[in-house]
Amino acid sequence: MSTMDAKAISGGEEEASGMRSKTLDESGRLGEINRKQAIHIAYLIATLDLTFLFMQFGVMPYLAKSLGLDSVGFGYLQTTFGVFQLVGGPIFGRFADQFGAQAALILSCASGSAFFLLMSISTSIPLLFLSRLPSVFMHGLPGAQKVITDLTTPSQRADALGKLGLCFGIGIIIGSALGGVLSTKFGIFVPAYVGLVGNLINTMIAMFWIPLPAKSKSDHRATEHGTSQSGSVFSIRQILHLMKFPGVMEVFIIKVFAGLPIGLFLIMFSIISMDFFGLEAVETGYLMSYFGVLQMVVQGLLVGKLTNYCTERTLLRLSVFIFAGVGLGMALMRTVWHYCIIAVPLVFAFSMLATITDSILTKSVPASDTGTMLGICASVQPLTRTVGPTIGGVLYKQFGVSSFGYLQLIVNIGLFVYLIKSKIPLTETKSQ
Repeated sequence: MSTMDAKAISGGEEEASGMRSKTLDESGRLGEINRKQAIHIAYLIATLDLTFLFMQFGVMPYLAKSLGLDSVGFGYLQTTFGVFQLVGGPIFGRFADQFGAQAALILSCASGSAFFLLMSISTSIPLLFLSRLPSVFMHGLPGAQKVITDLTTPSQRADALGKLGLCFGIGIIIGSALGGVLSTKFGIFVPAYVGLVGNLINTMIAMFWIPLPAKSKSDHRATEHGTSQSGSVFSIRQILHLMKFPGVMEVFIIKVFAGLPIGLFLIMFSIISMDFFGLEAVETGYLMSYFGVLQMVVQGLLVGKLTNYCTERTLLRLSVFIFAGVGLGMALMRTVWHYCIIAVPLVFAFSMLATITDSILTKSVPASDTGTMLGICASVQPLTRTVGPTIGGVLYKQFGVSSFGYLQLIVNIGLFVYLIKSKIPLTETKSQ
């Protein structure tokens, strides 16, 4: 072979290598664009889902009353909804692990459609209770969280999950207002029609815009230690097995109990706002909008920024410490203005605790089980809604509003001391 031929071959190989490198770079950039697009679509689906959910929350008391359901019966209706959500959360998460985030979101949105369809034809009390049944699989927020955990690295996760708070705030503000306007001007069943059409649109969005499967640059730990591919979707043993991973049970207990007293207070807030603060319905609505704005600002913007500078262990301790301070403030508050001031650290601690614990727990289990873990986390609020009316009612009737504050203070001081002294294994990561 001549020298000229050798040079020609060498030059051709270099050119081919350069073209392959360029193609890989372009493919990487395209993949990054697709990941970001999928995450933004997940935010959109979550926002719409929460808007429709809060819309029906505002309308449901009036619909129940129009059908002749008294306050005790309405309490049973709310408890039924809470129990269905509590039972369905872990099952939904396991379904997401086995069939993918896209299938899970389609299931959630389709269930929402069935929920609002039944609600729209609820002309009797039995039908109204039956309309709660599809809520077993109505978990749009955990579905969006599953997409995000699949498409982000562990260091990006807390920031990306925190931005769902923006969706939550928008859902509270728009949903509450929209439900009132539609039911007042067009009829009590119109919000149900809007929710039905909206969930059908959400289903189509999930079908065409969420990737299948939604897996990416997440830390794909060895799936042989996971549970998602073994057993059925309804396997309680496999679900509870996740609690045996290092640090999971400890962090989950903190997640449940740190915000439980405040959760009980919020369950009773409709009564407290009338009896203790002396607010009218319109003023209570304004207060809820204020909470929504705080949620948007704190969880949508502030939480993500803090994850750039602090480890998750530090932020977990900080949220519990602030929760203790919130408890002291609530024990001493006397007017609604005091509550508006306390609401700022309250929303911060609530948002920080929810985001950081979700991030920690999804990193503590195999990547193939993040959906199940998110489903378990999503069961915390339904658990509070289920036991809240009974426990909260006893506390309020027997000891007054300050009892919620003192309980919050005591519980979180205990948890803070435990966090300082314990050696819970956490991944010390910051967002990049």
